Amino acid sequence: MNAPEFIAVGSVIIDDIVYPDGRTSMGVLGGGGTHAAYGIALAGERAALVGLVGHDLPEEIRARLERDFDASGLVWVEHPQLRGWQIFEWNGVRNEVFRVSVIEPFMYGPAPDDSGIPFADALGFTLLRGPDHVAAWRARFPKATLLWEPVRIFMLSGDHDAFLSGIPHADIVSPNLHEAQTMYGIENELELMRRLLADGVQIAALRMGERGSLVARRGAGEAHYIPAVAVAELIDQTGAGNAYCGGFLVGWRRTGDVALAGCYGAAAASFTLEYVGCAEIPANRDAEWARRLAEARRGMRSVRL
Repeated sequence: MNAPEFIAVGSVIIDDIVYPDGRTSMGVLGGGGTHAAYGIALAGERAALVGLVGHDLPEEIRARLERDFDASGLVWVEHPQLRGWQIFEWNGVRNEVFRVSVIEPFMYGPAPDDSGIPFADALGFTLLRGPDHVAAWRARFPKATLLWEPVRIFMLSGDHDAFLSGIPHADIVSPNLHEAQTMYGIENELELMRRLLADGVQIAALRMGERGSLVARRGAGEAHYIPAVAVAELIDQTGAGNAYCGGFLVGWRRTGDVALAGCYGAAAASFTLEYVGCAEIPANRDAEWARRLAEARRGMRSVRL
């Protein structure tokens, strides 16, 4: 089997979900890195997952990761597997409470200079990290397209200078709308896009939840609204943004068209909405992918910046 060309760097988490009505879903595979890897896979590419996993990772979760991804970039540690309560309120608010005492290594490991990480010939990777980590990961994969998804806790800090420090090392930057609004103190998405590009972002993908996304390339003078792809039943929004990033990365590398890349992201995200936890790759993926991609393309529109 050929080495995977697309990598997702991020966390692997086991979620124990509590719904507002008291129902629970226990032992659900989650984590931003895992969701991004599924976005890559749903877009038709074999994904590699890079992250830390604990010694007690459930066997059924390990089997699923090894079935769906190249898992040779997972680094096993002696800590208990990162696991947390995900408590949902009626208004959609999600509260995360970790169930283990050792958290930080799973959120930021492994280090990019870890000799056990393969994939030297990767075409692209998603990176779910703060700005302090972007330069080192760029150095590890200097020829690959780097899509930086800034972590939520950093974006909500509003540290604009630190945000600027990560931008030069990324080819694509994809915050979500609320986080970007907090970082910049700007509400309007078009004005946010102008600021992101003015700050040096080469390709920006602003994720806006049910409103879809706004994407643009620096110097093009236009932005593109990409709709969210409708699903028969919305089950869980968790991880849709991460999956979008995985799909966007594949779309950009495959087409070189920022609007089409946004459509790839929208299609990938839509699968995630239909599952509790990570999306399954359906048996009819090819046909269903083509349908969802076509729906996103039909609904996209361009505006001047």
